Amino acid sequence: MLLLAFDTATPAVTAAVCEPVHDGVRVRAALSSIDARRHGELLAPGIRTVVAEAGAALADITHIAVGIGPGPYTGLRVGLATGHALAEALGVPCVGVATLDAVALASGRATPFVAATDARRKEVFWARYDDAATRVGDIAVDRPADVDTRGLPVIGHGARMYADVFGQDPDAAEPLHPSAAALGEVAVRALVNGSELPEPRPLYLRRPDAQVPGAPKRVRRPLAPGGTGAA
Repeated sequence: MLLLAFDTATPAVTAAVCEPVHDGVRVRAALSSIDARRHGELLAPGIRTVVAEAGAALADITHIAVGIGPGPYTGLRVGLATGHALAEALGVPCVGVATLDAVALASGRATPFVAATDARRKEVFWARYDDAATRVGDIAVDRPADVDTRGLPVIGHGARMYADVFGQDPDAAEPLHPSAAALGEVAVRALVNGSELPEPRPLYLRRPDAQVPGAPKRVRRPLAPGGTGAA
């Protein structure tokens, strides 16, 4: 198995090539850039770079794993569209990994904590973990003051943004963003163990801003002489 992993659900554009080994997962190459405005420009060159640095060709890739968010739609769809296109072109399976799970695994923590990323609108996407590899419950979106941290440390970009609300040092929030190396490790371990992974579809936790317009309202026109005022 040679797995290509990438994520664009946060300001990080991150890609990696991973493979299973007898004692876990080997990351053959990885890179990350932080630029919330250039997901579309950076992802494809990043993929080419990590595949080359891994000493492989795209034809050698047997699996693709892509971050499914939650995250801002514009960045998120870049990774998902790329994952589907590559999987179809190469004839390989594509699986999804929750972006917060990659943030959590990258922390390497062995004790309970909360991971939180920026959800905009003065909210965060968050989830609670027993350790770096074990999420407890579902991912949620809330205002920072409404997150039930239960006194646990909080990591991630959302933790740094609202460190005053969470009552902790902003420097304690590392890692701030997911790494494709961690995302790839989540995927490889699940695939080797036969565990179920999400479909490569966006993980949405709230309704979109754009709504389908309703039926137009009837407008009454002023009465014309001898008229009925029909709308």
